[in-house]
Amino acid sequence: MAKETDTESQIPEGYRWESLVTLEGIEQLNFYRAALLKLGSDTNSPRIQAIFANAQTALKQPRILNKLVKSIDELDWYSAKEEGLGDLYEGLLEKNASEKKSGAGQYFTPRPLIDCMVNLIKPQPGELIQDPAAGTGGFLIAADRYIKERTEDLFDLPTELQEFQRVKAFYGIELVQDAHRLLLMNVLLHGIEGEVSLGDTLSNDGQRLKTANVILTNPPFGTKKGGGLPSRDDFTYPTSNKQLAFFTTHLSGIEARRTRSGGFTG
Repeated sequence: MAKETDTESQIPEGYRWESLVTLEGIEQLNFYRAALLKLGSDTNSPRIQAIFANAQTALKQPRILNKLVKSIDELDWYSAKEEGLGDLYEGLLEKNASEKKSGAGQYFTPRPLIDCMVNLIKPQPGELIQDPAAGTGGFLIAADRYIKERTEDLFDLPTELQEFQRVKAFYGIELVQDAHRLLLMNVLLHGIEGEVSLGDTLSNDGQRLKTANVILTNPPFGTKKGGGLPSRDDFTYPTSNKQLAFFTTHLSGIEARRTRSGGFTG
């Protein structure tokens, strides 16, 4: 993906796609394993390092890795880019979430539901938009797409505001590392550079989130792991119920936004 999106500068030389695809046999498998370790612990790009953090491979046979690498290399990347790599990745996430055995459905909110919520909220350029239970990033990506569709892909906006939309407008936090890895890949392929961190929203990690103009999220259900109370200290009514905890916490973490009718909404 980095090669096809001209972002390989984020990856150390010697660990890029061409270095992998030119090898074969056990040499290729050993290089792949070493690359996962290198990219997850020693790069100049925090985002790349987070994507590969603690990454492991279940591949044990060199011929299977070689077949996989060749199949990826033979893809029609020109057509893929025309369709949008981000949209293709979203499609893979949706397919994975629909397979009950994967367990990924809990991190993937159905996109029609997300689009409905975004269309009702109508996020605007210049607003800080947060998802405190980010999952694979669907709400942030849909809000970004909503704004881009109404601003000629941001080109109608002043240069300073274009930069704000790319770098600061969208941010969030996700608890589960594997979901966070997918989230980082998703926002990367959609050109969103805002901070999407790994952490527990119901701890001090969440307390450090900036005040938002808009919060779009599908909060987790059930009770906090172990049945304990959230560890952050800004709860008016402490509770182990996750839905209620997210609701009460983020009401206080949202800045009022003026509606077109002159009123205010969260």
